[in-house]
Amino acid sequence: MTKKRASWKTRLAIALFVVSIGWPVLVPALSLMGVSVGVTAAFSGFMVIAADLLLVAAAAIAGKEGYSLIRNKLVGWLTSYGPPQQVSRTRYATGLVLFASSLAFGWASPYIGWLLPGYHSGEWVYAAIFDALLLLSLFVLGGNFWDKLRALFQHRAVAVMPESHPSRVPATVGEIRNPS
Repeated sequence: MTKKRASWKTRLAIALFVVSIGWPVLVPALSLMGVSVGVTAAFSGFMVIAADLLLVAAAAIAGKEGYSLIRNKLVGWLTSYGPPQQVSRTRYATGLVLFASSLAFGWASPYIGWLLPGYHSGEWVYAAIFDALLLLSLFVLGGNFWDKLRALFQHRAVAVMPESHPSRVPATVGEIRNPS
């Protein structure tokens, strides 16, 4: 079976897509080069509009087949970096600690922020760190946790708990079923 090669239109669309995503990287470069604030602001506004136009142009040039090819390659690449389905007990416990601590900090930070050094002058730094911990915890917890989290938002989802005796634990420990 031969692989279908991308046409020149698809390759041009991919190039436009990459340029539209990478375009905003130039804004900090302008600041580092000593360009005035007014020119940087004007160029930033232009870049936002140009990036959107480049994305629309990329979609138009790629067409339906090109869009499907790009989407399938991108989804395939992203899923290869997803969390594993099952993780060890230690990794799961570590993920739960990260998950719970980031949620607890978000809830308690208005009340205990004065205890943290530099909290009031840089609240966003603490918020960004704990948001990153929350995202990291979801990857540490693994794919089964994603299924459990998703089941919280499905009305008819049912959790199947393993039996209490370890020798009689079914192969699908903690499986969540969605009855039809």
